[in-house]
Amino acid sequence: MRIIGVEETVVVPAVHEAYKRAGSPQIPARGFGDSPIARNLRETGERRLAHMDDQGIDVAVLSLSSPGVQDLPEAEAIAVAREANDQLAEIVAAHPDRFQAFAAIPTQSPAAAAAELERAVVELGFPGAMLYGRTGDKLADHPDNDELYATAERLGVPLHFHPQTPVQPVIDAYYSGIGPIGAPLAGAAIGWYYDLGVQYLRMIFSGVFDRFPDLQVIAGHWGEVVLFYLDHTGFFAEAGGLQRPLADYFKQNFWVAGSGTNSPRYLRWTAEVMGTDRMLYSTDYPFTYGFRPGGFPYVDTSKGAARSFLESAPFTDEQKADIAHRNWERLTARAS
Repeated sequence: MRIIGVEETVVVPAVHEAYKRAGSPQIPARGFGDSPIARNLRETGERRLAHMDDQGIDVAVLSLSSPGVQDLPEAEAIAVAREANDQLAEIVAAHPDRFQAFAAIPTQSPAAAAAELERAVVELGFPGAMLYGRTGDKLADHPDNDELYATAERLGVPLHFHPQTPVQPVIDAYYSGIGPIGAPLAGAAIGWYYDLGVQYLRMIFSGVFDRFPDLQVIAGHWGEVVLFYLDHTGFFAEAGGLQRPLADYFKQNFWVAGSGTNSPRYLRWTAEVMGTDRMLYSTDYPFTYGFRPGGFPYVDTSKGAARSFLESAPFTDEQKADIAHRNWERLTARAS
């Protein structure tokens, strides 16, 4: 079974240098320091390939670590996105049988964002782009993104969204005053997923998918929370002026992957809601590689766990193959 992971993260030199110039937080998730996460983010050669083999992953679709170039000044973001995509293309060219890449997009500029997506797809051969929710104070449903969404729809390529840290007032209101656990709770523990899940709902209720009915979005982390509340939130579809049931938008415009959270319960629920023909696979490397605090079993893809999780899923071999690679190939064949 050929497994393609669609959320496999890197920090390329162009972005790392831009973060330094911008005074960005010098944290491992942005490639700073000498921790295993930082080293693995910067590494795109033999060690990464060995780790993919250890996971049981055949192909990694590389993307920048959150928030990509979306928190850089506009002019810087435009230049850095282009350079970063050229560097990603070089990484893919060195191992075309093992790597693909999502484009970095300078969403600060509507025109530049659309142009860079087109260049990355047409000239560099990328299968789509990775976005990171809001840009500054503009959320994913902001009209400034319409040109980008129209371009993605026209090119027939998906946009994968990845969360980023909520805005400071949200952090202050919900994640402060509880000690050092506040920062993780605001981020990868739970805050990320609520932040992006609400933006998905905003995209739906603001009419993004009515204006661009063929736009395809990839949601990681088992749908960023909202997937588990569709039966309830869908009650408000008519009040929100939706043209069709809320669940229809997810089944027609969204694809869902687990981002390395190897939870059989989440897997079964996602399949029940979305169907296995709308599911993709991802490991969220390197953030899920080799870490198992206290023996916690669900967020470690090393030692073959990425492959065995899918192999042991309660699906037919055909369904497993769909999730492993055929759905991705079908989705990205739209551009050909």
